[in-house]
Amino acid sequence: MVTSNKEVLVPDIGGATDVQVIEVAVKPGDSIKAEQTLITLESDKATMEIPAPCAGVIQELKVKVGDKVSEGSFILTLASDETKVTKQEATNATIPPKKAEESASGSNQPSKIVEIKIPDIGTDSAVTVIDMAIKRGTKITQDATLITLESDKATMEVPAPFSGGITDVKIKVGDKVKQGDVIALAQVIAAENKNQSVKAEQPVAALKQAESSGRETAEKANASAMQTVMHNAEIHAGPAVRRLANQLGVDLSKVAGSGRKGRVVEEDVHQFVKKVLQGGGSSNGLAISSAPIIDFSKFGTTQTQLLSRIKKITGINMHRNWVTVPHVTQFDEADITEMEAFRQANKAEAEKAGAKLTPLVFIMKAVVAALKAYPQFNASLDSMGENLILKKYFHLGVAVDTLSGLVVPVIRDVDQKSLIQLSLELAAISKKAREGKLLPTEMQGGCFTISSLGGIGGTAFTPIVNCPEVAILGVSKSEIKPKYINNEFKPRLMLPLSLSYDHRVIDGADGARFVVHLVSNLTDLRKLLL
Repeated sequence: MVTSNKEVLVPDIGGATDVQVIEVAVKPGDSIKAEQTLITLESDKATMEIPAPCAGVIQELKVKVGDKVSEGSFILTLASDETKVTKQEATNATIPPKKAEESASGSNQPSKIVEIKIPDIGTDSAVTVIDMAIKRGTKITQDATLITLESDKATMEVPAPFSGGITDVKIKVGDKVKQGDVIALAQVIAAENKNQSVKAEQPVAALKQAESSGRETAEKANASAMQTVMHNAEIHAGPAVRRLANQLGVDLSKVAGSGRKGRVVEEDVHQFVKKVLQGGGSSNGLAISSAPIIDFSKFGTTQTQLLSRIKKITGINMHRNWVTVPHVTQFDEADITEMEAFRQANKAEAEKAGAKLTPLVFIMKAVVAALKAYPQFNASLDSMGENLILKKYFHLGVAVDTLSGLVVPVIRDVDQKSLIQLSLELAAISKKAREGKLLPTEMQGGCFTISSLGGIGGTAFTPIVNCPEVAILGVSKSEIKPKYINNEFKPRLMLPLSLSYDHRVIDGADGARFVVHLVSNLTDLRKLLL
């Protein structure tokens, strides 16, 4: 087979633009295999590896760490013995309309009927079909939108994996679908199908979901006029957007939709709130004036430093949570003298299993016991704020400090895992967080969050509830203190705890009871066995 040079381009990344290259895994002269990672991209919500479309030898590299790329950007030149038409070449090719129809119908070339399936959408849960762009007889081109799906967090368009003609449609608007479900049957030309994947799966499914809001925001910037708004019940918006609007007290009928067909997306709600807070719109509630613009350079030398994407997003979420959740913080101390003695005595045993036994895993176990005793802490308000959803699982978020900012990976089923298992998993996911390789699904589904500053210092702080959770535990640095026990003062290792909770769900008495129960479990670990 004749060797030829091929241009490898950035594939479909869900409409995202100017995504940063954070790692280049190859260099000129490298021999690579098909599906081997070439570069790693990072958006503000997800990290994605771009694989090699085929085996070959790297001839020329066109990107470097720090570059911003979009779909179709030139990555590298590859010497390959495969013949594969790049997406750009396919786009530039001109096909007479008549021949295109003949090709789709298979009148002049061998063709076959194949199934088009739901690709990897970053979740195992069923999602809703909210729009159908095809019907029987529709002629499709590669990467054209087939259907639009909506989860409770994002909207995603599913593209066609090849060109052809739809012969049968298997789903309809309103259906619930999962990865692998059949969307439609399509007739494709065998010659084309040889070099095209039948599966609709893209290597960027997780990023596609995370970037939906960003794509729709870009559409908003290009909008020339405001959409006509209607009553809330008639507004085109998904459950996640309606939930956010309810939390922020926003009337959706006053929000202009920038998404497809005038759909209101989360960024539209955030922009509406921002406009109101800055005095650019009317509000029936309290108007907060914007901060004054100050030229700090007139006081001395300054330097402007750009905030990381994670810090920007965290700032927005923290501000929303602080404004919408009525916080109360309960403070207490736990005597962990015996716990620490037990930990020290079993560190070597844990090290044999490759684990580092830290105080945090003991706290996680004690928190789960408290959540079982007080289930209103393991809950969330529904989107209307009228019902409390009690969770029967115990997934704990653990705040991790990274160079880019604070992230909260979730450890699942804490109640079912041993201290050593939790230590291993906590170390692995913390490492992944600091390397910027967490997937969106690894930061979802938490019931309760723990933010530990014990390794740094401090005696107490007020952690902000990670909505839609209803409580968060802050852990500060432990220290030896004198405690009056049996008519004498004894040195005891005391651990400061700060419990913040949503006062709409939890009253002060229950907050105090939860902390007392938690302190009791940490003071005497034997109670966790009861």
